[in-house]
Amino acid sequence: MRFSILGILLASFGVQAAESLPIIGHACEGCEAAFDGLPSAVSTRLQLAPTDEPGVRMRVSGKIVDVEGRPRPGTILYVHQTDRTGIYPPPASPSTAAARRHGRLRGWVQADVDGRYQIDTIRPGSYPNADIPEHIHVQVIEPGCFSYFIDDVLFRDDPKLTAAQERALAMGTGGNGVSTPRMVDGVWLVERDVILGKNVPGYRACAIADT
Repeated sequence: MRFSILGILLASFGVQAAESLPIIGHACEGCEAAFDGLPSAVSTRLQLAPTDEPGVRMRVSGKIVDVEGRPRPGTILYVHQTDRTGIYPPPASPSTAAARRHGRLRGWVQADVDGRYQIDTIRPGSYPNADIPEHIHVQVIEPGCFSYFIDDVLFRDDPKLTAAQERALAMGTGGNGVSTPRMVDGVWLVERDVILGKNVPGYRACAIADT
């Protein structure tokens, strides 16, 4: 399924305009990778990991809303993650160093008319020899306005996720990124709702998203 708002916006502003969106909020490494390969048409359902990718399948879904709880169709999420071994597998032909660092398990998904999105992937592995919990990185792109990182998708059943980390993330950037995975028919199901601009320094409501 594809939603026409993004096509209208990209046709109006152009891909180059998307590439020059200001990046706001907390500091992030490799934010520019979100625009490397950004397609002109983004689906509301993303096959992030190929069906033959080793690992346990995972489906991440949720709703993208503004601070008033209204759905924001056409908002884009750029996501990237490790493979099951905890590394970012190199892509076949990246065009920037930032994209190389993010690996081949990266892609874009956008909100549908109800603000919903879905990502089909595998459960990421945690970094080797590190205490960092498993996670999926998420960057918001509000076409015609700006881009910013929000808190990663994390998993409450991950033994590396400490109680202190979970408390700190409960009121996190873009809403609470910590979810409780449910195993259904061999697939981990995870919900990650996104509240646009929540706890993002320098954020202002994006007028373009209202059109």
